Formats: sequence, C-alpha cells, structure tokens
Amino acid sequence: MNGAIEALYIYDEHNRPLLIHTYLSRPLTAPQLLPLYLSHHTPRPNLIYLPNTSPPTLVFSLIHSNLLFLLTSSTEIEPLLALEFLHRIIDVFEEFVGSPLLAHKLESSYDVVAQLLNEMCDAGAVSTTEPNALRDVVEVEGWIGKLLGGINIPGKPGFSASSNMSAISSTGSLAANSPALPWRRANVRHTSNELYVDLVETLSVTLAPSGRPLAAFANGTIAFTSKISGVPDLLLNLSTPSGRQNINSVMELPVFHPCVRLTRWREKPGELSFVPPDGRFVLAGYEVDLLPFQNGKVGTTNSSSLKLPVNVEVKTSLGPAGSDFEVRLFITKVSGQGNSSISGSSSRSSSLPGGRNGSGFGVGLSGGHAGTSSTPALEDLVVTIPLPSDVRNLSEIRASRGDTTYNPGEKNLEWHIPAKEAVAGGATLRCTVVGPLADDEDFEANGFKLDRSYNYEEEAYQSHPTVAPKIEATEEQKDAKKIAQNKILMPSSAMVSFSVKGWLASGIKVESLLIDTRKSRGLGEGVKPYKGVKYLTVSRGGIEIRC
Repeated sequence: MNGAIEALYIYDEHNRPLLIHTYLSRPLTAPQLLPLYLSHHTPRPNLIYLPNTSPPTLVFSLIHSNLLFLLTSSTEIEPLLALEFLHRIIDVFEEFVGSPLLAHKLESSYDVVAQLLNEMCDAGAVSTTEPNALRDVVEVEGWIGKLLGGINIPGKPGFSASSNMSAISSTGSLAANSPALPWRRANVRHTSNELYVDLVETLSVTLAPSGRPLAAFANGTIAFTSKISGVPDLLLNLSTPSGRQNINSVMELPVFHPCVRLTRWREKPGELSFVPPDGRFVLAGYEVDLLPFQNGKVGTTNSSSLKLPVNVEVKTSLGPAGSDFEVRLFITKVSGQGNSSISGSSSRSSSLPGGRNGSGFGVGLSGGHAGTSSTPALEDLVVTIPLPSDVRNLSEIRASRGDTTYNPGEKNLEWHIPAKEAVAGGATLRCTVVGPLADDEDFEANGFKLDRSYNYEEEAYQSHPTVAPKIEATEEQKDAKKIAQNKILMPSSAMVSFSVKGWLASGIKVESLLIDTRKSRGLGEGVKPYKGVKYLTVSRGGIEIRC
C-alpha cells in the first residue's frame, strides 16, 4: 500500500479556512471540500470516502480545540498512518505554537507552521514528526529575533540552527551536526538536571443497581519529563503489589514511545530501558482490567477485590408519593503507592523520593502532607445525576455535605463536595422531583380558577343530553397513579468524578529510576539528577451506577 498524503486543511470554529498546505497533486480546494465533509450526518467518522469527486478522495478528519483538521488522499493509504499523522501535527503545533491551540496562534505563527509542515511530510510521504528533531531544523524566532531582523549574531534565537546549516553546506557532512537519535535534540544542555515520572490512570467503572461492579478498567499513561544534559541512558523499573513477575498480567495492551527498547521489556517485563527525548513526552500507555479472570471465572466483584475511594448508591421512588430519590456516597481511605526506592536522588528528596507535589518539584521532608504517595488526597469530587426530560423542577434538594448546582429545566443535577469535606464516611443527597403539569389539573392564579368545564344555556332549541355520572377514583387509586407517574421522573443513573493524588487503582508503582553511566554520554562526572515520581487517578464521570 503506497498511498500518499495530498493536502492538509485547517478550519476554525466558524468553518473558515485557516490553512491549506498542499503536498502532492492538485487536491480539492477548501471551499469545495468543506460542504462534502459537512454533508455527512453527525457523528461524522474519522474516515470518509468521496466517490463523486475527480478523482475519488479519502478524507481523514480530527477535531481539536474547536479546530477542524482534514487530510486528503486520492490513493489507497493506511488509515492509521494518516490519523496518527494528524495527531502528530497537533502535538507538534502545541509544542511550538503553544497550548491550547487557537486559531489566532496559527495565524500569527504561520512562518513556523509552514516550516513544520514541510519537514513533517515530504512529497506526500511522512517524514520527521519528533518535536526534538524538528527543533534542530525549524527556526523559531522570539520577539528579540524579530526585532534584530536578519542579523545573525550569537545569542539570537535560531543562531545555532543557522550555523549548523552553514556547516552542513560547507563540509557536506550531515552526520556531524544532526542528532544520532531522531527523538532527541543534539547538544542538549541544562543547568539543573531533573527527571520526573508521572503515572496517571483514568477510571471507567460500571456498577449494577445493587452496587456490584459489572466492568472496571483503568487506562494508564506514563508521562516522563527529562531535563538532563547530554545523552542519558535510563532504566525505569515498575512493579505491582504482587511483585514484578506479574507485571505482564496487570499491564495489558502496552504501547511504548519509540525510544523504549522492546527487546529488554520482552526479556525482563517491568524494565523500561530508553534514551529519553528532551522535555516532556509520553513514555508508555497501558490498560488494566480491575476485575480480572481467575480460574476461568470472573474474580469476586465485591468491595474486597475492587478498591475505590468512592462508592455510590442510588435509591428511587421514595416518600409517600414516590417523588423522592436519594444518592448515598461512601468515601473510604485508600493506601498510597508507598515510597519508591529511587537511587541517586538529591539530598532534598532522598527521604521521600517517591513523591512530589503538583508543581513538579520533590516533596522532600514535607512528605506527610496530603496528596503524596504516602498520604493520598481525594479532590474534585462531583456527582452528576442526569434527569429525565419530563422533570420540570426539583422542589427540595437536601445535601448532608457540599453544595448542589441545578436550575429548573436543566438536564443534570451536580453535587460538589470540596476536598476539606471529602473525608472518610458517608454523605447523602435527597431530592424531590416535580413533573409536568397534568391535563386534568385545575389552574388557579390571581384568584381566578379555570376548571376546564363550560356551560351553555341552549334550552331554547336543544334538549339536554343524558350525561353519565362521573365515577370518582379512590384515594388508593390516586396514590398509585401518582407513584406510577413519578416513577418516570426518577433518574436512571449517577456518575462520579474525582481525582486522587498519590494513588493508582491498579497498584502499579515505580521501584527505581537508574542512570547507566557507562552508556550515557555528556552527563558530566559527579552529576546526580534530582528525581521525582507522582501518581494520579482520575475519574471524569468514569464511575457510573445504573438505577
């Protein structure tokens, strides 16, 4: 499959063309392509085939920060290659232009954007996509450089890159000036050497009405920040509560950055050997099944096998009229990952090298504060309760902790519990729903009553018809009807969002982070980089209970 990328289109939030970059052939224009893309109903797939164009065209799409990215090809191409190229473009733009990626940033930095697109793809073939390698070939001028204009002086941004290009043209030797590794810049220098590891897991848990877990997964990301001179060779050791030998059974579907030596991981699971890019990057990703199969059966799905800091229970159709529902939260204390034995740390973090605060620096001797691997902290606790469309209002909202957010007519009720109140124990929210106005209700306002009965005097020309007597419903029948009507107004689910610093649902932790001084180059003698590890578990509405 020898497909080629023909063009890249970027539209703003108003579908106005921001950028069209042509790599090959004569592709569709931006005004021609957009209506063909929008003609498909939402949600639009990431790959759309346009058979009526000349020639027929494949359109790959991605939406990021309200910007629409479209990529076209008139030849058969690997879909994952094209979609991954779009993701790489966004990552590189955020690295060079800044995050979040906004339309005015792209417009004001078109000179940088054009250089990046030319280097990332050459005549339709994907080329250099690593930010570190692009920094060596793309000239980025700051405001000082723009003020100085074309004066090539030492200290000016981009001077080293220009000097390198001159050296290449004069000597004809590219290897002496280009980086040996495509993902790392050449001649990296830092005044303070630091290495940080961030393990972040996102929960996705579904609970039955009884509270029994039906499915529970954690999607993990290992983010690494390298601010170290030279070319360091690092070894990161991971382990699980049951030992490193079970790391393969816990970390499912792992994906790695190209810098990771896969042979080392296959031979010794849990060991990540790599030469890192300069700066922050994603080292690895993985998935963990929190309810694994055991002996051919699904493991016991109770609270003893699934450790969550928050459990939720919803009861509906409460009260004499069945118009109340109650949400109960059970907050439990979770144990942290413990302190990692990261050797070679600086003296200020050697006592508790396994933790660091949110700002990215080591905790040091103040490791007893909440939010570390020794003392996890529960924050941003929010319960979202979707309400049926027939709910007109909530007449009463009573919460034992925190605050609630709801406006009449909205589809969701949010229950916020601040960090200082999110301590171990229980919390209750009880609400009374009000449904739509019934057709047989009497309306009375400002002293006027409308009972929807009309009486006309028509004896002069028409006789009175015989009217059957109206049978009044009993109180029990009225109550049963009211309960049945209110049952439709009850919520069908509740979702819990939170974050826990210093704890991972999978139990994976960093045992050590070592520097191989024999393989490393340019680090300097006696340099001991400062190291830090941070754990974070996030649930963005990921815990959902069905009523």
